[in-house]
Amino acid sequence: MTVKRGREFLQTPGPTNVPERVLRAMHRPALDPTGEAFRQLALDCMAGLKPIFRTEGHVFLYAANGHGAWEAALVNTLAPGDRVLVPETGNFSVGWKTMAESLGLVVDELPSDWRHGIDPAAVEARLAEDKAREIKAVLMVHTDTATGITSDVAAVRRAIDGAGHPALFMVDAIASLATTDFRMDEWGVDVTVAASQKGLMLPAGMSFTAAGEKALAASRGGGRMARNYWDWEARLVEAPSYRWFCGTGPHSFIYGLIEAMAMLEEEGLDRVFTRHRRLAGAVRAAVRAWGREGPLEINAMVESQQAHSITAILVPEELKPGEMRQVCLERFQVSIGGGLGRLAGKAFRIGHMGDLNEPMILGALAGVEASLRTAGIPHAPGGITAAIESLTEAPA
Repeated sequence: MTVKRGREFLQTPGPTNVPERVLRAMHRPALDPTGEAFRQLALDCMAGLKPIFRTEGHVFLYAANGHGAWEAALVNTLAPGDRVLVPETGNFSVGWKTMAESLGLVVDELPSDWRHGIDPAAVEARLAEDKAREIKAVLMVHTDTATGITSDVAAVRRAIDGAGHPALFMVDAIASLATTDFRMDEWGVDVTVAASQKGLMLPAGMSFTAAGEKALAASRGGGRMARNYWDWEARLVEAPSYRWFCGTGPHSFIYGLIEAMAMLEEEGLDRVFTRHRRLAGAVRAAVRAWGREGPLEINAMVESQQAHSITAILVPEELKPGEMRQVCLERFQVSIGGGLGRLAGKAFRIGHMGDLNEPMILGALAGVEASLRTAGIPHAPGGITAAIESLTEAPA
């Protein structure tokens, strides 16, 4: 049996590291789900999330992963047979599209090469063609963790407005919330989908939909999809408070969420975004250095679209990046992600979001560079030096 010491570095694009403070906060007995103490905790969570989403809308909490929040957004606002527009960004836009189709929605997809963000002009052109206003919603992924691409939410909102189209605007912010600047109300987002296991620094298993007034009004309309657990209307009742969760609430997650929100408030969201940007810059500096002598390449081709939360690195399939990932985990105790969808077997992914600092990033990058050498993947040395130079040059 191989005995490993020290701590494994978790650098997947999710789940992310759960801080000790959050783990300790979660280690508490459950409360009476009908009692005032739990009711107040739930209210504190809903109120505390609003500044993170930057919304005055209502935030719904679910004991589910991000796919559950995807479904909640769709079934509360749309009817079977409704048409939705999905600009492709990678594996997760495809996943949301596939879910929409399974629920009886008709999907128009704007295809992409998985190396560029959403083209707002293409969105506006497609909506302008919809003279009958059959498209009821635009479904956008802000940061797609399969491709490491972040698209411009505000620009897509301007495209919708430019076409004079009334479609609801839904944004998946699962990998961008609390890692990247996101402004739900200012950018005219009607529904935001998010989850616990990324920038919010919690274990996987809790998700959220934040709904503005236009979306709430749509949820009250006739002909909506059948729903029970996901139903916003049932969760808006004032009492009993356990109905906010369609039954017993996820107590441990709520304890942890209170602590995670306190940590974000202590640091300040703008500083959180700056930290993520700096750490992402170090990762990209290392990848560019490795790629000077060899085939490694950042997937996202436009620098301004390179995500602050995850970097996808292209590797020729014949070099077997999956085997390198196994070396990275088993020999050097660094866990990184593999390619998904079109990039399966052709990429690896380094997550850099959540509870993370400079030494953690440098240690993870050292493990990746050692794994590249061990697995025989051609690359130039000096990735760690490039990452250090990036971090020391960038303002703290």
